[in-house]
Amino acid sequence: MSSGTSGSVAPALAQGIFRQYDIRGIVDADLTTEAALAVGRAFARLLAEQGRVGPVVVGRDNRPSGDALRAAMVEGLTTSGVDVIDIGVVPTPVMYWSLHHLPAAGGIQITGSHNPPEYNGFKLCVGTASLHGAGIQRLYALTRDVVPAERVGTVRQEVVIDRYVDDVIARTGRLARPLRVVVDCGNGAGALVAEQLFSRLGVQATYLFCESDGTFPNHHPDPTVPENLRDLIATVRREGADLGIAFDGDADRIGVVDEHGGIVWGDHVLILYARDVLARTGAGQPIIFDVKCSQALPWAIEQAGGTPVMWKTGHSLIKDKMHELRAPIAGEMSGHMFFQEGFYGHDDAMYGAARLLRILAAENAPLSGLLADVPHFVSTPELRVDCPDERKFEIVAAAAEHFAREHEVIEVDGARVLYGDGWGLVRASNTQPILVLRFEALTQARLDEIRADMESWLREQGVTP
Repeated sequence: MSSGTSGSVAPALAQGIFRQYDIRGIVDADLTTEAALAVGRAFARLLAEQGRVGPVVVGRDNRPSGDALRAAMVEGLTTSGVDVIDIGVVPTPVMYWSLHHLPAAGGIQITGSHNPPEYNGFKLCVGTASLHGAGIQRLYALTRDVVPAERVGTVRQEVVIDRYVDDVIARTGRLARPLRVVVDCGNGAGALVAEQLFSRLGVQATYLFCESDGTFPNHHPDPTVPENLRDLIATVRREGADLGIAFDGDADRIGVVDEHGGIVWGDHVLILYARDVLARTGAGQPIIFDVKCSQALPWAIEQAGGTPVMWKTGHSLIKDKMHELRAPIAGEMSGHMFFQEGFYGHDDAMYGAARLLRILAAENAPLSGLLADVPHFVSTPELRVDCPDERKFEIVAAAAEHFAREHEVIEVDGARVLYGDGWGLVRASNTQPILVLRFEALTQARLDEIRADMESWLREQGVTP
C-alpha cells in the first residue's frame, strides 16, 4: 500500500459499510485493508476540517482481522501527517476512556462489536464525541481523493488497561458486602480486563470463556440472544451465585442473569441504575432509553421521581441525547449502558458491571428482589428478521403508515405500534440487513395476537419473520 500522489483518486469503497453510527462490513469482501487505509486518510482530513489538532488513539478488539486493518489504518493516518497513539488490543470502552486521559484529537476502535467473526469495522470519535450520521457520510466523501501531507506522522504505544481498571475501582469504591458472580466474556475483548477488574472489586468470581479468542469458539458474544446465555445461566444455578454478567465481543454491552438464572434484560438493568442515581442525586432528571424498551421502564422511572425520555436506538444517538438533556444515565434494551453521572458519558459494560455490583451489595436483597415491584409484562426478546438493506427502511415507513390507520404509532425510531394493552415494534437495524421486532403485552395471549397481526402484515410485504 502506498500513500498516493497529489490529486489522485482513491479506489471506490462500498458505501453500504458507512452506516448510521459506525463503519462495518465483511472482512475481505466490502471491508478491506484498502478501505481501512482510505478511512485513515479521510479521518485525518476530517479532523483538520474541524480544527482538531493532535494524535489519534487507535485500538482494536481481538478479532484476527484486526491486525491487518490496524496496520492499514495507521498507515492512512500517518501518511496524512497525523500521529498515532496505539493502545493495542482493548475493549471499545477502554478506547473511549483513553480519549479523556491521553492528549488526543480523536480515536478509532477497530471492532466488529457483536457481529459474527467474519465482520469487522470502525467506531470513530472526534474529540470524545462519537462520529455518526452526516459525519460518517462526510468521511465517506473524503475517502474519494488522496491528498498528500507535508509530514509523516509518528506511532507510539501506550498501555492503558491497568490505568483504566484503577479508575473504575476508584469510582466504584469498596463493595458493602461480598458477592458471588459468574462472568462470561464470550472469548471477546472483555477477557483482557475481566479477571483484573473483578478480583480487585473483591468479588468471588467464576470465569467462563475469559480467554481472549476472536474466533469465539464457545458461543457468539451477543448477550441479547438467550442461547448465548445458556452456559452463564447453568453456572449461576450450579454455583448458587448472586448473579451472572456477560459481555459482548467488544465489552460495550452488558448481559445480566439473576440468582435464579432468570435473564434481566437491558431495560430492567436500567431501572436499577435509574433508581440508584435518582435516589442519590435528586428527582426530576431525565433518564433516556431506546424505543425497544418495556413499558415497565418509564413506569419505574416516574415512580423513582425521574422523567422518562424515549429515543432512537444507537450508541451515538443515545449519547448525543444524553449530553443534550444533561441526563445522568441512559440505556438500551441491547445492553448499552451510558453513565454521565460518575463517569465520562459513554457506554461501558465493564464499568456498568462494577456499578451494578455496588448497587446490589448495598441492598439487603437478592437481585430479583430489587425488581419484584416492577409491573410484569409478557414480552419477546429482540427478534431479528432478514431484510435487504435496500428494503428495510421502506418496509418500516410502510408499517408506520399502515398501522397508523387504526393505532397510535410512535415513529421516534421505526414504528412502535400501540395497541392499548400492549405494543409491537418494527425498526430497521443500522448495522445489519435485518429488521428488529419486539412485542409486549399484559398477557401471553394478547402478545400472541399483537405479534400475529404485525407479522401477518410483514409476510404480505415479502418479509418472513
